Amino acid sequence: MIPTTAPFRIIYSDRFLDHDTGPGHPENAGRLTAVVTALKAHAMGNQLEWVEPCDRNPLDWINAVHDPAYVLTLQRIAERGGGRLDADTPVSTASYQTALLAVSAWLDGVDYVTDNHGTSGFVLARPPGHHAEYGQGMGFCLLSNVAIAARYALEKPGIDRVAILDWDVHHGNGTQQLVSNQRQIVYCSLHQMPAYPGTGQAGETGMHSNVLNIPMASGSTVKDYKHRFEQQVVPFLQQFQPDLLLVSAGYDANASDPLAGIDLMPADYGFLAAACHKVAPRVLFGLEGGYDYQALSQSVIATIEAVLQTRNLRAS
Repeated sequence: MIPTTAPFRIIYSDRFLDHDTGPGHPENAGRLTAVVTALKAHAMGNQLEWVEPCDRNPLDWINAVHDPAYVLTLQRIAERGGGRLDADTPVSTASYQTALLAVSAWLDGVDYVTDNHGTSGFVLARPPGHHAEYGQGMGFCLLSNVAIAARYALEKPGIDRVAILDWDVHHGNGTQQLVSNQRQIVYCSLHQMPAYPGTGQAGETGMHSNVLNIPMASGSTVKDYKHRFEQQVVPFLQQFQPDLLLVSAGYDANASDPLAGIDLMPADYGFLAAACHKVAPRVLFGLEGGYDYQALSQSVIATIEAVLQTRNLRAS
């Protein structure tokens, strides 16, 4: 095994910018360019390793999680010049291939963190995925990146249990649907309620008590999140003893985000990220939401800084 001095890897490609959502759509290419610019200008930039996703065909893994008929429909919509899956979810000519690349990036991230015990990485990709259900994309999401990555990880040597933590301000209805019947996967989500998509009640616990939903009231602050992490999130995940933690890292719970009403600050994500290393030896973060460019960029920085600090403390 490579020790924890392995670099913190950012898996990114300019090809993720090709998914064109049209004028005025909040989930747009500018989100990624803002984060890339901020990370490359930051003092910790020399501790990051930027890697392009591998050119692989992830269709077998996608079709193991999604309805193959839906995946084919998505491909045909793109090939016909684009369209919409719903009012919020446009598909452009490049969207299908970009979505495949995003899945590949998540699978690359799983490979990296599982092969390098004790390290972490960040998948800086779009389109996001946690709202995509078995046979339907929705809520800006085309394919369920994190659910596919979790199923893929279980085929890796030494990975018998995978946990997913979703701190996006919106409930990951797609992720929950796709993993709630899996004994080897647990899903934990903190999300504003009431809010889109209307799922994620505390009583939704999965077929194997493998789902923990934590609805958060509008106006919740980091104090509320810390309490929930200490009393619910960390104990739930630690009890499962995951070999790998996948984080659906949405940053739309920031106070300045236009699509929700939670009052986190960018620096607060440092606490959330540090807590992740209390529950698993391997952690992979992947971008979901976050629509205020400045808050999004600073939140990703806070996430990575916290991981690097945690790792440096362990090495000292």
